Amino acid sequence: MKQAIAFFDFDGTITRKDTLFEMIRFQKGAMALYAGMALLLPLLVLFKLKVIGNQRMKEIVLKFYFKGTPLAEFQEKCNAFCKERLPALLRPRAVNAIAWHISEGHTVFIVTASAENWVQPWAEKAGVPVLGSRLEVVNGRLTGALVGKNCNGDEKVCRIREAVKLTPYQVVYAYGDSSGDREMLALAQHKGFREFE
Repeated sequence: MKQAIAFFDFDGTITRKDTLFEMIRFQKGAMALYAGMALLLPLLVLFKLKVIGNQRMKEIVLKFYFKGTPLAEFQEKCNAFCKERLPALLRPRAVNAIAWHISEGHTVFIVTASAENWVQPWAEKAGVPVLGSRLEVVNGRLTGALVGKNCNGDEKVCRIREAVKLTPYQVVYAYGDSSGDREMLALAQHKGFREFE
């Protein structure tokens, strides 16, 4: 049997929505989410116009909502998000594809720009490791900054290569839904672009 490995993007591929804003809504409430978005609107427009980069915008949003939050409190709410909110956001066909790869004995990774904090609790139950963006913590509290680069685009490939040697695998699968997955998809013979929509 050929050795195979599969890489899944998370937001938009395994889920139907971007989980950052869903997680903010879950932790802070809808009113706080929308009030914050209204205040951040000029910066979000600059982001859409590509004046502000992906990582910078993510850190602006994270700082606005979570700077100073104790990590233990944040993680507890991320765990609750995975139990209470995330199941309704999942694409059943993507979840079935993960289960199929596991049943075939394939190695499976989730590779995501989302923070590992709110993806890992669900992924652990599915038996899948996560390579995601990492939140900076100083003195037990979130700063809103990321440690290293946002796990998107080229960084997805860098993180994959750090985590696993691809040479033993004769077959590589990759699944994604956006331009941020292009480099990861280029690693694979079997490319699933928006396959679960």
